[in-house]
Amino acid sequence: MTTPSSPTRLIVLRGNSASGKSSVATGLRERYGRGLALVRQDTLRREVLRERDVPGGANIGLIDLTVRHALAHGFHTVLEGILCTAHYGEMLAGLLADHPGRTHCYYLDVSFEETLARHATKPIADEVSEHQLREWYRPLDVLPGGVETVVPATSPLEGTIGRVLRESGLCEGVRAEAGLTGRTLWS
Repeated sequence: MTTPSSPTRLIVLRGNSASGKSSVATGLRERYGRGLALVRQDTLRREVLRERDVPGGANIGLIDLTVRHALAHGFHTVLEGILCTAHYGEMLAGLLADHPGRTHCYYLDVSFEETLARHATKPIADEVSEHQLREWYRPLDVLPGGVETVVPATSPLEGTIGRVLRESGLCEGVRAEAGLTGRTLWS
């Protein structure tokens, strides 16, 4: 994938529907700029392959290959999606084990009630029913081994973005590019 001295960062953002994964990923990209690949589960599964989320689905291998390709070409990479442990756990474990650079995983934890409230504000609210959301919802579906930082629903978006930038070390790239080496971009 990458050399042992790889400076690339792999960031995995997981959580239930409407937990804020896409918003955090978009914020990271906006703050960091070029050099950050954004791999979205929904884009590869729903748009590229038009596949349902099933065990052993073709999207799992495509996600794996896409992340590995971006990292091998020197891109910091953010992988975001529901990525339920039952279907994606093995693939994610392989990515984490094989990436020689810094890796940070976050699970955005929201209650089902909060999922419903947030979902109601989305453009697809009329297409996805409460029943479907309930079927998809997995409470605290964290990866084994304590590899994920659980981010509560009370964490504000800007605070979560700033936290991920700091903890992953990506903030140095943001600060250098912005010419703000002595100041902080977030609170």
